[in-house]
Amino acid sequence: MRSIRVETSAATVLLTEAPAPKVRDRQTGEIAKDAVSGETLMRIGVVYIEDGESSLIQVTVPESGVSEGLALGAPVALPGLVARPWESVFNGQQRHGIAFRAAAVTPAAFPVAVGA
Repeated sequence: MRSIRVETSAATVLLTEAPAPKVRDRQTGEIAKDAVSGETLMRIGVVYIEDGESSLIQVTVPESGVSEGLALGAPVALPGLVARPWESVFNGQQRHGIAFRAAAVTPAAFPVAVGA
């Protein structure tokens, strides 16, 4: 499926879950790896705030893209953020959603309020 680039310049993104290895198979505990590089994939939780609305999302990031100095509740940047729609059948039920992936997660600054 096609990946859709997510523009984040007008949004505030706050870290809500520290980076942790992404589990590929919950039954075996197998950790997810990038299909091309073989690098371990990490999962982070963020709240994405834009135009007065917020969404909690999970984002996959390669382990090498996780920067030092990340703090829960602090703003972060997600360079190269893309959304990819997915669907699958699990136990006879169709499921679907949107998977988010970024090239990195880095500390950022709170946006400066206009007129402040």
